[in-house]
Amino acid sequence: MRTSNPIFSRWGAARDTGPTDAYAQRPVGAAVGGPPADDYATNPYAPGADSAPRTAGTAGTAVTMDDVIVRTGTTLGTVALTAVLSWLLLPVDEAHLGRSYGIALGAALVAFVLSLVQSFRRSPSPALILGYAAFEGVFLGVLSSTVSTYIAPGVVVQAVLGTFAVSAGVLVAYRMRWIRVTQRFTGFVAAAATGFVLLLVADLLFSAFGAGNGLGFHSGGLGILFGVVGILLGAAFLAMDFKQVEDAVAYGAPREEAWLAAFGLTLTLVWIYLEVLRVLTIFNSDN
Repeated sequence: MRTSNPIFSRWGAARDTGPTDAYAQRPVGAAVGGPPADDYATNPYAPGADSAPRTAGTAGTAVTMDDVIVRTGTTLGTVALTAVLSWLLLPVDEAHLGRSYGIALGAALVAFVLSLVQSFRRSPSPALILGYAAFEGVFLGVLSSTVSTYIAPGVVVQAVLGTFAVSAGVLVAYRMRWIRVTQRFTGFVAAAATGFVLLLVADLLFSAFGAGNGLGFHSGGLGILFGVVGILLGAAFLAMDFKQVEDAVAYGAPREEAWLAAFGLTLTLVWIYLEVLRVLTIFNSDN
């Protein structure tokens, strides 16, 4: 794995000596003493992984860990920049609350649409990904400012630190192979996430049609439990993102795949931040 970053320089260093062509690389975990074959059964870059596998990159165009780091930093930096600007420029005081909420809701809808468009594309579009990041940042900035102003002052800093802590923990667990992303793991996470999202939608519908607190996921022990489940799901998605990055580099995927990695990591980190913010907000408001 070719990278000058000291944090990631040893990630899969054993594969650096191999060729970059996707069909010449050994599968991840295929070495003696490595994880079983089903650990890489879901790899989209492996030969025969699907009916139309992505084209492998050559030695000069294959994705590297540095590519992923740079593009992920650019995407997350866009989220952070627009979040800070929206916090500063879209006040959530009583006189401007409605306008700020309207802009935040519109930004969230645009971000959702852009993420859907990119998700259904077979190739990454930097413009779509950075556009998603910008609008997502506007939504997060207004939401965070509102929570910090009216519900739990100081909780945003705690949520950011909590997101970093969860991410670091997953990275360590993945590097140590305490977490192995297999087909069974992926299927379980997908099923759990589907149920989680359906419950979230039901909760929103109950709240919108006069059920007050919805299904009870906004406060109390049930709300905290629901948020913790959301954090665990986010951590599982992050492990799957790490696996995809590792496979892309190991199999010499085209450099443009770095944008897909950045997109996936950004989506997951936003998910984790929102769930951490939910848990901390409920905990602080209950106290």
